[in-house]
Amino acid sequence: MAKHTTESLRTVALVGHGAAGKTSLAEALLHATGAIPAKGTIERGSTVCDFDAQEKEAGHSLNTAVFSIEHEATRIHALDTPGYPDFVGQAIAALAGVDTALIVINAQTGIELMSERMMRHAAERKLCRMIVINKIDADNLDLPGLVADIRERFGKQCMLLDLPAHGAADVVEVLEHDSGDADFASVAAAHRALIDQIVEEDEDLLAQYLEDGADPSGEALHAPFEKALREGHLIPILFTSARTGAGIRELLHVLATLAPNPAEGNPPPFHKGEPGGETEAFHAEPDAGKHVLAHVFKVVADPYLGKIGVFRVHQGTVKKDMQLFVGDGKRPFKVAHLYRLQGKDTVEVDALVPGDIGAVAKVEEIEFDCVLHDSHDEDHIHLLPLEFPRPMAGLAVETKKKGDEQRLFDVLAKLAMEDPTFVVERHPSSNETVIRGLGDMHLKAKLARMAGQYKLEVDTRPPRIAYRETIAAPAEAAYRHKKQSGGAGQFGEVHLRVEPLERGAGFVFVDAVKGGVIPGVFMPAVEKGVRQALAGGVVAGYPVEDVKVTVFDGKTHAVDGKEVAFTIAGRKAVVEAIRNARPSVLEPIVSIEIVAPEAAIGDLTGDLAGRRGHITGTDGRAHGFAAITGEVPLAELDDYQSRLKSLTGGRGSYVIDFARYAAVPPNVQQQLASRFQLHDDDE
Repeated sequence: MAKHTTESLRTVALVGHGAAGKTSLAEALLHATGAIPAKGTIERGSTVCDFDAQEKEAGHSLNTAVFSIEHEATRIHALDTPGYPDFVGQAIAALAGVDTALIVINAQTGIELMSERMMRHAAERKLCRMIVINKIDADNLDLPGLVADIRERFGKQCMLLDLPAHGAADVVEVLEHDSGDADFASVAAAHRALIDQIVEEDEDLLAQYLEDGADPSGEALHAPFEKALREGHLIPILFTSARTGAGIRELLHVLATLAPNPAEGNPPPFHKGEPGGETEAFHAEPDAGKHVLAHVFKVVADPYLGKIGVFRVHQGTVKKDMQLFVGDGKRPFKVAHLYRLQGKDTVEVDALVPGDIGAVAKVEEIEFDCVLHDSHDEDHIHLLPLEFPRPMAGLAVETKKKGDEQRLFDVLAKLAMEDPTFVVERHPSSNETVIRGLGDMHLKAKLARMAGQYKLEVDTRPPRIAYRETIAAPAEAAYRHKKQSGGAGQFGEVHLRVEPLERGAGFVFVDAVKGGVIPGVFMPAVEKGVRQALAGGVVAGYPVEDVKVTVFDGKTHAVDGKEVAFTIAGRKAVVEAIRNARPSVLEPIVSIEIVAPEAAIGDLTGDLAGRRGHITGTDGRAHGFAAITGEVPLAELDDYQSRLKSLTGGRGSYVIDFARYAAVPPNVQQQLASRFQLHDDDE
């Protein structure tokens, strides 16, 4: 590939629901630009982007793949993202690397769950957005109805940029053409509506347009078109068939001439300062001569190249053999090899400029979401974190072979490093290692990867639900620990108060002791004992949270005052206080969104009600489908995937996200408490 300047670069992400044809669309773009001699297919497992053995077996994308193409003297870096809700973490992460999101919609199935989610995520990230309606060669389509549905759901700013023609064998572009044949709608009317929308972005251009009535030149329309894209006043709609090639050339032309270059898109939301502290906005300039600033939006554990960090350059020029810092790390690493990715292939390059997407390998310090830079002046610059759904689906895992425990932790750490929505938890109280993801498919893919790539077999079982405990009233308690068994004794007395805090506030410890009745040197021991008690639970053995503990009095002994004594006294005092503070058990409540055939909605709402669920709304969708939204306790969703499949004939899908913690019903609390025996261990 020829060398390019920042102005001739474009970065786009193909996002949308599963089976919309994103990977096939990528193949069509690669083939049309001569990057590959023939289009691969999902069925044969021969595509550039679904190169992983797991993806070939599954028949759909599991990971985001990177590829580059050239068209009209423009290099287009593109990211092909997974479309199923369980893998949305990969798709969301990709948004940090691009200026434009192409929301790909299946012409046969219309707007689906991930279409809406990715449209929303892209809008929140202030990316330019375009809608690509794919598979226009399919039978029995209602494209006018789909366009109307798109405009109803996403706004009237969704406007036709081209139209299918000659029975979807071609498309006709409507910005540069004010007449022509189309399968539906009027080319002239679409052209006029588009021009009217664009000129409104420029007062002078609008005045001239109203005065002389002539269409502005393409050059005059470019800046207001970009402004409309940036501000969300225009979301172009395009039509394609990845199978026949209809609309592919037109899409390439739009990306090369109308999609924003890195200087035209909305600036990335960098901030200077430490997270949690005071920060101020930092403007990264897409200037090749400035200090380097690059953001890692994807990390891969490659069996041959080791850890690979995939990044977008936002400022400066990354060069082979230069030295870069990772975040606020004090020691730089040398860029021994600099890559551009083409599916599974790595292409070595000498330099990357602002707008380029590239990769470095074998740099252990690199982590997802870190910033790479070449000067300590940029030590404390961060990109505004993306918001990912909280992984709620869980499995407890243990190795089949004894002695593989350390390998299990090493492999899980690699999987978690790659995926911001895959979490590994270790629960010492239950001796459980729990993996959490976004759904059954997500977790099954991780288990298959462990078995296939890492040759590690594990047994699984449902994990303990992540219940919590809290209190509803203030209470006080005191405890004196006194032990005398010949020789040096132990003595410590603690008086404390517990008070409830707002949900989600966590834990607050206050030292309000006066007069030195508990020497300051022993206060950390008191807090240690309090934290031990809260971690172990009081009612049912689950962590206590949203509580304030104030130590206000106590006693010590000149000889027998010991840290261990104050740790035990703090622990016992807080347990007693909590027992008198109207303790309760909390359970995680998740928001749920189900998309299913309308005929199954009655059965689904009844089933959710039987699971202590609360329906908040239903919404009709195209093609005889409807969506249900509501809230339900996580504990009630153990077998939901199979239940949904049964009630919908396999045509339903759902996503869950953490909503809040809420008190369990009294009968559930009694059941949980009866299983728990609080052990009084005086150490």
